[in-house]
Amino acid sequence: MKSTLWREHVLPFTLLLGLLGAATLAGDYLLHRLDLVWIGRYMGIPGTLLIIGSLYYSLRKRKYVSAGNPQSLLKLHEFGTWLGSLMVLIHAGIHFNAILPWLATVAMGVNVISGMVGKMLLKRSREHVQGEREKFQLRGLSKTEVEKAVFWDAVMLGAMAQWRKVHIPIFIVFAVLALGHIFSVFLFWGWA
Repeated sequence: MKSTLWREHVLPFTLLLGLLGAATLAGDYLLHRLDLVWIGRYMGIPGTLLIIGSLYYSLRKRKYVSAGNPQSLLKLHEFGTWLGSLMVLIHAGIHFNAILPWLATVAMGVNVISGMVGKMLLKRSREHVQGEREKFQLRGLSKTEVEKAVFWDAVMLGAMAQWRKVHIPIFIVFAVLALGHIFSVFLFWGWA
């Protein structure tokens, strides 16, 4: 049975995002219901550490470090950022105490969504271009003719592969806002 865009890409994306939202609401609800709100206050710390740890994949991909299998690290990156984001979202809860933490939370959410969308679109585009190449090869076209036939699709794939140029600046905005929030916590709680 031929796979569909909906089943292979849109549905998993929607389910992961929906699960993130549902788990956030359920976690915050349970902490309030069990009178354990104080736990949520500290969930931001391990959540942030998970997000920071998941950046090892980016360092490996850019060859700043050489240890680790890139495919395994990508899976850990995706899982670590998802779980870390869940913990940070539970930490944020439904408390509207200050603007800086909420700006950081929104930037984190946009970053998570951009990462998931980028991965989905890039994978789908690569599969499409490869499928077109195979289709033209089956028709008996030469390698040069095949490359001419898929040229514009390949150009578009190359452009889409640049989505990280959007994803990374969004991450930087998130990181700056999160650091501002962390600094303000230390400043106003008198820890520093």
